[in-house]
Amino acid sequence: MSAEAVVEALEERIDWEKVDGLVPAIVQDYQSSQVLMMGYMNPEALSKTQQTGQVTFFSRSKQRLWTKGETSGNVLELKNISLDCDNDTLLIKVNPVGPTCHTGTTTCWDADKQDESQMVWLHQLEQLLGERKNADPESSYTASLYARGTKRISQKVGEEGVEVALAATSGDKAEVVSESADLIYHLLVLLQDQGLSMNDVINKLKERHK
Repeated sequence: MSAEAVVEALEERIDWEKVDGLVPAIVQDYQSSQVLMMGYMNPEALSKTQQTGQVTFFSRSKQRLWTKGETSGNVLELKNISLDCDNDTLLIKVNPVGPTCHTGTTTCWDADKQDESQMVWLHQLEQLLGERKNADPESSYTASLYARGTKRISQKVGEEGVEVALAATSGDKAEVVSESADLIYHLLVLLQDQGLSMNDVINKLKERHK
């Protein structure tokens, strides 16, 4: 189905009368599933979002279309749009470029007061490890791994995998957890080194589970 057809199908299903012409749109990070913000869309905003690939809302205060990041550059790259069962709320999955909130935080909700999911935390760790690629090797262990190259990172993944197996064989559960943490850390570094992410691995698992 084309992008235009997707928009037309959504517009036809949305109960515009029920929502007074403005449908609430909940924005979620497509990788971590963290809820980032909420805005409102009219048919024109929905259409522009699909056409440009950047999330556009209808600003109730300015009474005009407003593309997120049009001033700050912190745009929301569209990944998927879905409609709830009551046809009156949109869920928009995005790739956020920079912080979403105007205060400079990742989410418009107080991150310190949210029950942070394990996947959100893992995604944040991935981002941090990715940022270390260009760091001074003297400044962090992660940066030194990147500097030593793919072969060394791969060796570390193999070594940590053996350590997990040995810990399990000995029946030391605490050591299994500790060594598993080391294994996952080095695996994340290797994925970043290869231009991949845990999301790619999860998608493969989901594909196999079908």
